[in-house]
Amino acid sequence: MTQPLIGVSTYLEDASWGVWRLPAALLPVGYPRLVQSAGGIAAMLPPDEPGRAAATVARLDGLVVAGGPDVEPVRYGAEPHPRTGPPARERDAWELALIRAAIDTGTPLLGICRGMQLLNVALGGTLVQHLDGHVEAVGVFGRHTVRPVAGTRYASLVADESSVPTYHHQSVDRLGDGLVVSAHAHDGTVEAVELPAPAWVLGVQWHPEMADDTRVMAGLIGAAS
Repeated sequence: MTQPLIGVSTYLEDASWGVWRLPAALLPVGYPRLVQSAGGIAAMLPPDEPGRAAATVARLDGLVVAGGPDVEPVRYGAEPHPRTGPPARERDAWELALIRAAIDTGTPLLGICRGMQLLNVALGGTLVQHLDGHVEAVGVFGRHTVRPVAGTRYASLVADESSVPTYHHQSVDRLGDGLVVSAHAHDGTVEAVELPAPAWVLGVQWHPEMADDTRVMAGLIGAAS
């Protein structure tokens, strides 16, 4: 069986390696490793012109929108909260276009942390701009448990409450059009959202690439195969 090609969105950042300090397209290695462990081939997707998103998605079997900086509040009609980070406008525009292209074409889509938040925004939802208790320390992933909602796609992949790696200070507020909640944290925070079948569109608030549990990614790979 041919391994599905899974595109993963990336960062554009200044980076240092060896004797070099240059602008780079970056992706934490946990993302491609998780794709590979689940049986896919990972392809990095650096920010590009939004008009090229449809052609890009057409060459993929599945799409992962990775975690990263806060979504600019203007995207969902809000003023910035004092704790909201600086905008990443190029990345917002590119990833929103990727999400819309994936939904339009029925390409399996997994949004991770920021990717889940962008999915919600792409479908007309809004975000809580600052949430306490979901970051252990700056630059340190914490863990908490999430509870699946019975009857959802996520529950079909992970049937029981599970501990997940987490690092976020924003979350879903008003749910985007058509989305259903498929997992919660114990404090009620929305931890996963999805579109009903036949679409395979899932967003998770945590970071599965920071652990060894491949079940969510395996669901995407299975849908993309």
